[in-house]
Amino acid sequence: MWAISQAPFRGTFCVPDLESGALRLYVGNLNFDTTEDTLRDAFAAHGTVEEVAIITDRDTGRPRGFAFVTMANEDDGRNAIEKLGGTELDGRTLNVNQARERQSGGPRRDRY
Repeated sequence: MWAISQAPFRGTFCVPDLESGALRLYVGNLNFDTTEDTLRDAFAAHGTVEEVAIITDRDTGRPRGFAFVTMANEDDGRNAIEKLGGTELDGRTLNVNQARERQSGGPRRDRY
C-alpha cells in the first residue's frame, strides 16, 4: 500500500503505492477536536477507507488542523472529494482535495 522513499535532506517519508489504485486525500480546516474515528466514519460513507492520519505538531503533540485519508480506489476518492468538500464536520467546513507529493523547499531554518 505505501512505499518508503528517501528524500534528499529530508529523511524518509511515505508515498502512495500507485499500483494499488489507492487515492490519498488532503483534508484541511479540521476542528482540533476531530478524531480519526470521526473522520473515518465521515469518509467511509463514500467508499472504503484504508488509512486516516491526523497530523500533529511534533513539539506539542496537538493536531495541526489537517489530515490525510487514503481511499481504497480512485473512484471512492473522487466521490469523497465531491461529496465532502465544503461540508461541515465538527463545526468546521472541510477542504478536501487529492493530496500532492511534498515539494522540496530547500533547507529548513532553525526556529530557535
